[in-house]
Amino acid sequence: MTGAGVLHGVGLGPGDPELITVKAARLVGSARFVAYFAKAGRNSHARTIARPYLRPDCQEIALAYPMTTERPFYSVDYVEALRRFYEESAERLANLLAQGRDVALLCEGDPMFYGSFMHIFVRLEQRFRIEICAGVSGMSGCFAAARAPMTWGDDTLTVVPATLDEAGLERRLAEADAAVVMKLGGNFAKLRRVLTRLGLVHRAIYVERGTMAGERIIPFCEKLDDTAPYFAMVLAPGKGRRP
Repeated sequence: MTGAGVLHGVGLGPGDPELITVKAARLVGSARFVAYFAKAGRNSHARTIARPYLRPDCQEIALAYPMTTERPFYSVDYVEALRRFYEESAERLANLLAQGRDVALLCEGDPMFYGSFMHIFVRLEQRFRIEICAGVSGMSGCFAAARAPMTWGDDTLTVVPATLDEAGLERRLAEADAAVVMKLGGNFAKLRRVLTRLGLVHRAIYVERGTMAGERIIPFCEKLDDTAPYFAMVLAPGKGRRP
């Protein structure tokens, strides 16, 4: 669209504000319009990361999810509610872009890796110019925080969401040399059963809020309860060939 603004998807890294890239800091610091996702009634984690870099006079656009984990991930009403939310959010940003306003959309981790930004991207990419600033992924931050070398030699890394059904989760982890399990949420008991059957319990590492305040890193076998916050994942380092 001639004269339209640019949408910048800005990756902010895993949580530590010092793990923002130089490019991301520049984009956030120069943005007059800054958008971010948040759970309704809660502070935005992305905004919290970006706060030291925001210009004082920027206009903020909060995109509040109607729900997060209150309903099953695959339920019809969950999918429909999120579809409407992403469409409405895309149009809110489109209205600004059509007026020639550049917008920085803040993204935790990397914008193109399990991110809400992707839902906006696919709805607007044919209408507006979109630039993407890569970010340090959450799992990379957790590797470093846990001091866990993940892949050696010819190891393959498998990244799986714990939202998969139990059989699918087990099949993918059984084939992995090294693995990262994300989206633990209400799926922890299922994951524990799978890791136990595969003999991975004593190799796995539980990381909660990696690189953030309140970081917690323990061997998976010491995680005795089956609850986990949104910002948590399980790492299973590889054991491939080494020098």
